[in-house]
Amino acid sequence: MEVQETRVQTDRVLTIPNILSMARLVGVPVFLWLILWKEFGGPDTKYWALLVLALSGISDYLDGKLARRWNQISSLGRILDPAADRLYILSTLVGLTWRGILPLWVTAALLARELMLLVAVAALARHKYGPPQVNFLGKAATFNLMYAFPLLLLSDGEGWLHTLAEIFGWAFAGWGTALYWWAGILYVVQVRRIIKVDTKAD
Repeated sequence: MEVQETRVQTDRVLTIPNILSMARLVGVPVFLWLILWKEFGGPDTKYWALLVLALSGISDYLDGKLARRWNQISSLGRILDPAADRLYILSTLVGLTWRGILPLWVTAALLARELMLLVAVAALARHKYGPPQVNFLGKAATFNLMYAFPLLLLSDGEGWLHTLAEIFGWAFAGWGTALYWWAGILYVVQVRRIIKVDTKAD
């Protein structure tokens, strides 16, 4: 969960960091199927879903680390990495809300933030700018949520382990949601400044 540099160092598509990010994207529907299978009459495969989520977190760390170490930071990687983060967050929100683990208001708060950013990115696109670079605060928010979601999924059961998972899961969820919105507001402020400068230049 490390912030990548803004400087693009390669235009190659098939780099190891990009392949890791692509693998994370492929894992999104697999994770969603595993987390929801119980709701459609299948066995409870939440532990397999947790494994997929853990592997996603490991690959997320590795792709940024390797991209910098091997000078393979690319334009595609700057798109794939945050896209995979957001898709895992959205799929986990759907799964946990569907299973009744996550209250609807938490889901609504996180989705509202995504909608706000979508509008901001669309405004930038009209001025021929790409999406804002992922900053440390945004990565910290994602880091907290990526810890919160598996813990909340693990809390779906009885016993001391599930109780501990619930306590720590909600702690990470609270911090993650607050930081997620804070990062989103900073993105909007950044977008406003860019558009304001661009308008004055015109």
